[in-house]
Amino acid sequence: MIRVRIPATTANLGPGFDCMGLALDLWNTFELRPRGQLYIVENHGEGAASLPVGDKNLVVVTMQQEIERLGVAQLAGAHIVCHNEIPAASGLGSSSTATLAGLLFAHAWARTWMDEDPADIDRDVVLSRAVEIEGHGDNVAPALLGGFVIVVPDGQGVLTQRIPYIPIKAVVCVPDFAYLTSDARAALPETYSKADAIFNIGRAMLVAEALRQGDDVMLARAMSDRIHEPYRLPAIPGAANAKSLAKSAGAICVALSGAGPGVIAFAREGFDRIGRAMNAAFEEAGQRSRYWVLDATEKGAHIGRLPV
Repeated sequence: MIRVRIPATTANLGPGFDCMGLALDLWNTFELRPRGQLYIVENHGEGAASLPVGDKNLVVVTMQQEIERLGVAQLAGAHIVCHNEIPAASGLGSSSTATLAGLLFAHAWARTWMDEDPADIDRDVVLSRAVEIEGHGDNVAPALLGGFVIVVPDGQGVLTQRIPYIPIKAVVCVPDFAYLTSDARAALPETYSKADAIFNIGRAMLVAEALRQGDDVMLARAMSDRIHEPYRLPAIPGAANAKSLAKSAGAICVALSGAGPGVIAFAREGFDRIGRAMNAAFEEAGQRSRYWVLDATEKGAHIGRLPV
């Protein structure tokens, strides 16, 4: 009987496309109780009315596939309870938490099957598998490890580095607009110019250094992108104006959170003013929206036992 708690994440951070992410203090919690001959999933909170409640749930699918890969006996059935605080399809890594939960449950089950401590899981292995499944690690790495993470795959697995940073708050505004990851990926061009690549490489390094030093002036100048935002922003009604109004309301810098549709603004003060400004931008475009004021967090996924 295992509980895992996994934080939200914001990926890309402007120019760090597919290779930079930051954990945020908003959490999904998953509980696994092996039981019976069926998989029953209870969903509470965000997305409860739309997420699958049986063996088509992403947590179950990922767990079953990983158990099979590990070569241990499958669970005949289980009761899984999902307490979701992270809005689904928002750009805050909700699906990555489900993928990680499935992997962590699978590895915990494998260790139990071998009479070992189910909480003593090799996170490097889990991260490599998560990146393999997701295709990139900018959400799963900070969700698993916590903090600000640079992550890139290579021929021998995954290269990661947690970068220390000065504490900062984020205001994340999410419109009620369906923007599928597949559509966000399809919006991107097949090739980029050398100038655009240089633009992003330099600014990604500056964003990392600005967060490390707490240099808000550098962060404001560096947080811009030519790789994905120019192609995705036009597809999200109100997003471009939300970025503009958030800056006018006092945000240090603003970017799409992941692939969107959420917009994230980093700030030191005036958080509700910034959130309301983004709400207004989306409302003007005919979109309802909500905002959260969140701390960045050093904490990653936590694994614990449930009481019997």
